Amino acid sequence: MSIEHTRNFSIIAHIDHGKTTLSDRLLETTQTITVREMQDQLLDSMDLERERGITIKSHPVTMYYNSQAGQRIKLNLLDTPGHVDFSYEVSRSLAACEGALLLIDAAQGVEAQTVANVHLAMEQDLVIIPVINKIDLPAADVDKCRKQLEDILAIPGEDAIPASAKEGIGIAEILEAVISRIPAPSEDEDQLLRASVFDSIYDSFRGVVSYVRVMSGSLQRGTRIKLFATEKTYEVKEVGHFTPKMSKEDLLSAGDVGYVIANMKSASEVKIGDTITNSTHPCPKALPGFKEIQPLVFSGIYPVDSSDYEGLKGAMGKLQINDAAFTFQQESSAALGFGFRCGFLGLLHMEIVQERLRREFNMDVISTYPSVIFEVTKTNGEDILVDNPCLLPDISEISEIREPMVKVYIMIPSEFIGDMMSLVMEKRGTLDHTETVDESRVMLHCVLPLSEILVDFNDRLKSGTRGYGSMDYEHHGYQPANLVKMDMLIAGEPVDAFSTIVHRDKAEGYGRRLAEKLKDVIPQQLFTVAIQAVLGGKIIARSTITAMRKNVTAKCYGGDISRKRKLLEKQKKGKAKMKAIGKVNIPQDAFIRVLKSGD
Repeated sequence: MSIEHTRNFSIIAHIDHGKTTLSDRLLETTQTITVREMQDQLLDSMDLERERGITIKSHPVTMYYNSQAGQRIKLNLLDTPGHVDFSYEVSRSLAACEGALLLIDAAQGVEAQTVANVHLAMEQDLVIIPVINKIDLPAADVDKCRKQLEDILAIPGEDAIPASAKEGIGIAEILEAVISRIPAPSEDEDQLLRASVFDSIYDSFRGVVSYVRVMSGSLQRGTRIKLFATEKTYEVKEVGHFTPKMSKEDLLSAGDVGYVIANMKSASEVKIGDTITNSTHPCPKALPGFKEIQPLVFSGIYPVDSSDYEGLKGAMGKLQINDAAFTFQQESSAALGFGFRCGFLGLLHMEIVQERLRREFNMDVISTYPSVIFEVTKTNGEDILVDNPCLLPDISEISEIREPMVKVYIMIPSEFIGDMMSLVMEKRGTLDHTETVDESRVMLHCVLPLSEILVDFNDRLKSGTRGYGSMDYEHHGYQPANLVKMDMLIAGEPVDAFSTIVHRDKAEGYGRRLAEKLKDVIPQQLFTVAIQAVLGGKIIARSTITAMRKNVTAKCYGGDISRKRKLLEKQKKGKAKMKAIGKVNIPQDAFIRVLKSGD
């Protein structure tokens, strides 16, 4: 099919605005899927995606549609994840398109992630077609959504198409708008092969399957290709489209979206955003926009049973092949044994990986408190990156510690503005400015440390706004901060699993909470056990586990009081000796209970 009759587009939206439902209706209307094969959330292939109602991996699909003008048009839809953790995947998918359907919930209006995804689309100079979805809901307010489009996103409200993906209303109008408003792909005049890799998966039988958008030239079986990032060459074994299953084709030409299977044995050989070109007639430079995905959140993952270590290592290797953004390396802890230091894009990504390890590989794992990457300048001028509190140099060797900052967009109803400003200040954030969205909602532009929004910020935002608040964030560089390493001593011995890097002002409160929690989970010993939070050499918080007392005077049923005193004195000396030489063995479930409570 000629390039003039091809349209490439994606769907962008806030979470739960009906993106997956709309893609289901498009597949149904274009008869890409028969009624017998149809099921809800068709492009969400993972059980986790179906259960949580979110898209984790992007899914391309090729559809054919006979337009009202009588033309047969090839439509390439690139479904994108909605969550902020996967924004790099969204940006790569958008780079493979000429246009995007912007989906807005008629009852909820424009949300924080809607704004962020529109900015990503505008950076790529895409044609944006606004669609007001869920107009069948009783609370739907189409006029209000049109006004928000104009006021917040500067998109003409009359361009919006009212629709209901669930009821099938407005689907034909959306398809016609895609054909009429989104331009056909253009090809470079030199016609050299340029193909952008926007995703990849690993197939145990066929190796790496790369999802590509061909910008110019063509790809077919036997083509010798080269990747710009690794400069390695391969021979193409198979090409094809997604319908939505893989469908083998003879040729992928300019404008096409499909898959390429070459003789690649590991997912590390192909990078998302990389450019494929012909090895004998290469294009002069790579397509713009490629960057390595850098993990932002780090956590230790350990097997609950130490004998599962090799099994966990194999499971993580397989998972990494499917998820290029996930990284891991071996580490050991005196308390938890052998495990791995893992890097994730965000907290949701970390949760998804742990859940997949449990479900797909039957691994029982425990994770340590999540941390971020700190930049440390030592007194000798050397700069190092620290992702594990145990690797932080001694305080006497540190000149400055810088922590990663994020720019956060918080969309909330106006009556909650005071509560949210106090939450931002509590999390060491600053309010840049506020923006009035409409008569009932405002958007706060804040700058916060990434470490502060990791664990409970989103939960507190939702509970503080009765579920109406939404947020999105982007990275905002590094900033110096008064950060210190806090150790936990149990009976005078440091336990590395509970070490953390905290802000000096918050160290005492955090130390007290952790000490109280450990007091509840560590079993009593025959001697008094001190639990202490330490900054440098200074103890800032303490709780005490009282000794288990044996009634040594039980056998004294008469006689002089000195007999009892003698026994109690002997017990006292024994306890003092035990305290000097005794060690506390912390049971594994104590670590699990403290770390799983998410404090």
